[in-house]
Amino acid sequence: MADTTPSPPACDVDGTCYCPLTGVITVLSRKYAIQLISIVGAHESLRFAEIEDHLPGASTSTISKRLDEFEEADLITRTQYDEIPPRVEYALTEEGDELRTRLEPLLEWAAATE
Repeated sequence: MADTTPSPPACDVDGTCYCPLTGVITVLSRKYAIQLISIVGAHESLRFAEIEDHLPGASTSTISKRLDEFEEADLITRTQYDEIPPRVEYALTEEGDELRTRLEPLLEWAAATE
């Protein structure tokens, strides 16, 4: 009978693991990343200024950089409307919404331990 016990992730001697979580952790460990996923996910879509209102301590450049990174990672969509004045809205993709859903228990646990 074959052993069906899952093997631990392959790790280097320095402890660096090459597992599927590495990319996710890299994205989510950046400043304001989890907050942005939660904020955008709590709304159907948000304009940049509305996101800034939810993160008063964050700089415009940091928010912009995170949104660009999330768009590149296919977690957020950026929709630009051809209007005067220009309008840009951000929304979670299906993958971004799944990530937000999976983060909820972790956030609830963190809130309960405070």
